[in-house]
Amino acid sequence: MLLKIVLLAAAGALGTLSRYGLSGLVQRLAGPYFPWGTLAVNVIGCFLAGMLWALFRHRLPVTPETRTVILVGFMGAFTTFSAYILETGELMRAHEWAYAMAYFSLQNGVGIAALLVGMAAGRLA
Repeated sequence: MLLKIVLLAAAGALGTLSRYGLSGLVQRLAGPYFPWGTLAVNVIGCFLAGMLWALFRHRLPVTPETRTVILVGFMGAFTTFSAYILETGELMRAHEWAYAMAYFSLQNGVGIAALLVGMAAGRLA
């Protein structure tokens, strides 16, 4: 169990450093007027999450622990957006259209609402 936690933390650190490096590089190349770095990381993260999910399921079977270290540790730190998109895609793949749309709507709507409430709370503090 301790080894799994250490590997998860190490993968998370690598994901964080990868996000920081790639996002910063793209942003420096693109300029400061639009968050291109974040967009690039999120799109690349979604692609990688989909590719890894398919590889692990169909071509490269790995243990549940390895899958957790890679998808939760590295990818979770690289971009949580990829997890949200992957989960929405899973609901769609299972033809759970109502759940997929509800999840998509809640993630975005409640997320924006929480951001605005948090900003207001921060101003009042």
